[in-house]
Amino acid sequence: MKRYLQFVKPYRKQIAITIFIGILKFGIPLMLPLVLAYVIDDIIFAEGMTESDKISSLLTIMGAMFFIFVVIRPPIEYYRQYFAQWIASKVLYDIRDQLFTHIQKLSLRFYSNRKVGEIISRVIHDVEQTKNFVITGLMNIWLDLFTIIIAIVIMLNMNAWLTLVAISMFPVYGFSIKFFYGKLRHLTRVRSQALADVQGHLHERVQGMSVIRSFVLEDYEQTQFSKRNGTFLDRALDHTRWNAKTFAVVNTVTDIAPLFVIFVAAYFVINGQLEVGAMTAFVLYMERLYNPLRRLVNSSTTLTQAIASMDRVFEFVDEKYDITDEERAKELKRARGEVTFDHVSFYYEEEERPALKDVHLHVKQGETIAFVGMSGGGKSTLISLIPRFHDVSSGRILIDGEDIRRYQVRSLRNNIGMVLQDNILFSDSVRMNILMGNPNATDDEVIAAAKAANAHDFIMNLPQGYETEVGERGVKLSGGQKQRIAIARVFLKNPPILIFDEATSALDLESEHYIQEALETLARDRTTFIVAHRLSTITHADRIVLIENGQIAEMGTHDELMRREGSYKKLFDVQQL
Repeated sequence: MKRYLQFVKPYRKQIAITIFIGILKFGIPLMLPLVLAYVIDDIIFAEGMTESDKISSLLTIMGAMFFIFVVIRPPIEYYRQYFAQWIASKVLYDIRDQLFTHIQKLSLRFYSNRKVGEIISRVIHDVEQTKNFVITGLMNIWLDLFTIIIAIVIMLNMNAWLTLVAISMFPVYGFSIKFFYGKLRHLTRVRSQALADVQGHLHERVQGMSVIRSFVLEDYEQTQFSKRNGTFLDRALDHTRWNAKTFAVVNTVTDIAPLFVIFVAAYFVINGQLEVGAMTAFVLYMERLYNPLRRLVNSSTTLTQAIASMDRVFEFVDEKYDITDEERAKELKRARGEVTFDHVSFYYEEEERPALKDVHLHVKQGETIAFVGMSGGGKSTLISLIPRFHDVSSGRILIDGEDIRRYQVRSLRNNIGMVLQDNILFSDSVRMNILMGNPNATDDEVIAAAKAANAHDFIMNLPQGYETEVGERGVKLSGGQKQRIAIARVFLKNPPILIFDEATSALDLESEHYIQEALETLARDRTTFIVAHRLSTITHADRIVLIENGQIAEMGTHDELMRREGSYKKLFDVQQL
């Protein structure tokens, strides 16, 4: 809660104003029982007043009340509601803004172990639940407490003994709240996690709907979803049962107290110790006293849900960054492109076998290096270390003679352009997807990048040209078209170091021709790393590095490796056959 208050702190003045307005809003209705007592005892049953005097007094007091409730109270109600929602919305904006910053700093290792739907659930659903802490916890609870205190003060002035009877159930109420709400917080958190599991499963299945349809898995997936949905239902019903018990006990407590007051007050009236108007006002004040207590029960439930959601939000915030800048990290402005793998080893998990073992390789500026080998050998892992998607477990990677960990991560990645097998396009226009390479580029630069990537012609044939929406993950485009837009993005970025990871492996021959031509243009005068399974596409490389079981097995030009008649030649011959 203290951490959440850090987000609330910038709006403390607005909260104070809102609470003050709320005091006026809740304070005005406290006048009604006093007005009723005055009308009964000092007007209706007043002795020595004529009928016209009584009517005149009644009109005066009621005119004042109508003015207060019709003219003064509505704008007070409006501004209390408006400012409460405004503050809560601003706090939620700040939290989500920080969470998105946090999301962008988390490592790829984190995302490989988490469902996207669960992350979205925490950022959207759980953050939304914390809104109630601002509205309820920081405002409504204090206003209800204020109402209770003022009501007790007024009741004490009216009759101290009746007031003691009225508050006699407070200790039982407090014990009930303490007993029930500890477990309710736990049940709320469990329910939220079950909902996140449903959302994560649903997100995956919606993305993979083509697989479900093609394998006729509808019935199986219905069963799988029903299991998770059923788990959430069980957790929700557990929460509902305990919540219902809470309300049953607490509301019983708050309902008994007025019965005691009615009994004692009636006894006082019969004995002449209390007037009828005062008794009526006292009973009405019981409603003013215990209605806020009942609201506090609802508020406690709401706050319990909000705090459970806070737990999940800050649990997410506390996820550690695998990749961070050193304290004195410097900016890499424009790399020359000399790269050295200095006895690099890497483990995904300490208890697992190493993905890379003692890899040593020096790459000159402007050189093209191709990594080949069987799947799982460590090729993609090796190139993922260059932009620090992961950090080496031992050894070093140097760029221009400097350990890459001494560079600021953002400046390092700004010098590297990547074209992957499955490039992500966002559900925006073609132009906006190309602009990802340089958001400040002009339209002319975007078109020039598209032409260099052999993408301009097909883009102009799209329904709205560069403004055509590509759909989620570029679903409206073919594989070759997506790759060319990804290459145009890198042309626009214009980095000195390039990484091509299986950039053409899943394409038809015609698309491969266009893309291979664009890649060769892009790689000119740049340090380039290529990961490829199709060996015919990398015969032009300055050096080819064969990686087996995380180690360099062979290295040389295509001709040298063919003459050596080792593993590379066997792979090449198999592919040619």
